[in-house]
Amino acid sequence: MTASVSVDGLTAHLVSPDGPDTGGAMLLLPMITGIGEQVRDYATEVAASGMTALVWDPWHGPSSDDTPPERLSELMGRLDDEASLAEMQVLLRYLRDDLGFERIGVMGWCLGGRFALLLAEREPDLSCVVAYHPSIADPPADNHALDAVAAASRITGPVMVLHAGADTVMSAATLSRLRDALETREHGATIVHVYPGADHGFSNRTRHDQQVNADAYRLSWPQALAFAGAANAG
Repeated sequence: MTASVSVDGLTAHLVSPDGPDTGGAMLLLPMITGIGEQVRDYATEVAASGMTALVWDPWHGPSSDDTPPERLSELMGRLDDEASLAEMQVLLRYLRDDLGFERIGVMGWCLGGRFALLLAEREPDLSCVVAYHPSIADPPADNHALDAVAAASRITGPVMVLHAGADTVMSAATLSRLRDALETREHGATIVHVYPGADHGFSNRTRHDQQVNADAYRLSWPQALAFAGAANAG
């Protein structure tokens, strides 16, 4: 089942499995595209793996389907960390209280990858975190009030980070700090994959004209789904 749902004034994209349901759900946090075609396809594939997918809409309507990249970039520069996390927590409550899910993970891409780490610190009951090429810049963007690396050190659940080796947003030095923050935790598992030569946003098929990006996505996506599925299986 695929539907647009309204949750306390927020619109989200919901996809439920057609086949066996593992009983778990994933909150998906998009890249700059918002709930565009690519992200809707991610949600469909998450559902095909047996988990319900609910997608947060960072732009409250616009997406790469109908909005120029320049406008989406402008919107991204206005995102507020606390307001965005509050919206995600509304969607988590919907998954827990309205849909009855006990095991919920979070998966994000680019800006959503950064938010996935921040949200997991706030929500220790999340079953897992998948952060695809998270946008953790150094120095941080003007509207990034919260430190995602520091937050990662306080996450209690399992975390998977998929890093682009040629990332121009998150540097190798920042990745090293993030890895240290995750690996020195007292709880949870840490999996960090690096895809040498791959660009930031390599999971977006608009970048798959370069074979290194297509290969990175082809190898990483089944592993990300398997990781989330294992965590949500309990």
